[in-house]
Amino acid sequence: MVKWLICLVFLLLTGCFGTGERIAQPSVMPAEIPLNINIPSVELPAAKTIVLGFSQLGSESAWRAANTNSIKAAALEAGITLIMKNAQQSQQNQVEAIRSFIESKVDVIAIAPVVQTGWDDILQEAKQAGIPVIILDRAVNVKDHSLYVTCIGSDFFEEGVKAAKYMLDKMSNHSGRIKIAELQGTIGSTPSIDRGRGFRKMIKGQNTFDITLTQSADFTMAGGYKVMREFLSLPDDEWPQVLFSHNDDMAIGAVKAIEEAGLKPGTDIIIISVDGTRRAFEQMIAGNINAVVECNPLLGPLLMQATQEIMSGRTLPKRMVPPEDIFPQELAAMEVGNRTY
Repeated sequence: MVKWLICLVFLLLTGCFGTGERIAQPSVMPAEIPLNINIPSVELPAAKTIVLGFSQLGSESAWRAANTNSIKAAALEAGITLIMKNAQQSQQNQVEAIRSFIESKVDVIAIAPVVQTGWDDILQEAKQAGIPVIILDRAVNVKDHSLYVTCIGSDFFEEGVKAAKYMLDKMSNHSGRIKIAELQGTIGSTPSIDRGRGFRKMIKGQNTFDITLTQSADFTMAGGYKVMREFLSLPDDEWPQVLFSHNDDMAIGAVKAIEEAGLKPGTDIIIISVDGTRRAFEQMIAGNINAVVECNPLLGPLLMQATQEIMSGRTLPKRMVPPEDIFPQELAAMEVGNRTY
């Protein structure tokens, strides 16, 4: 009887779980995970700072000073370490600076070349060292264009064209032969070569326009004054009616020489210059300069962007030209406040 009752209880208990399947129980209960675990931090390596070696050609003008300041400010803003050396208008100094950059193993080299030619060997050294090169402001004439990545700067030929177009329009009602004096920049430099070429292209075939006086004044105010004095020491029938100056500093120096000769600059001699400095705009407001072709010196942001793009492995165009304009004296008062250099 007892055995029968035990069997009955057992059957009733197993029926309470439906199918009779057993619920598995963990053999070991999981330990509680604490919330304050100290996970060791892993310090990631800091991004490598880009080092840019820059050979600036000199400090000959207000334009150059603005160019240098733009590059320094842009490097600081971009977090790029800038090693800059002033060549003081010497190509040999630039070659030595580039060699020092190669020895220092900088990431990128930038050059504002004094002259166009004579760069093949030193650029080949940079290429063999695996250091990319950017040409800034002025161009280089090399057989192998793979020696540099890109050239950043103005279209100097077009600047000469703009200057000549203004002159042709300004002198359209002038009768007789028009004698033109030209103040060139540094002999062999890209802006001096190309501005002269662009200007001459536009007056070619214009029988009444002749460049009768041309001389280098090295892009300096003192040079412009000295050369213009020499021009005006000639008999007055050889004096020019137009002066085309390859930069503002030379034009401003020439203004002083013209005044000392008893002439009125901007009236007796029409003056057209290139750069677009604040001082040139002030001279236009005073009536001494008639027009200024803009040449933008603020190339720092473009240079730093190109440097970063190169280090990121991106491809750049071979030529990068900033937008520029020409300003006649009628717009000088309106625009002078916008001149940052």
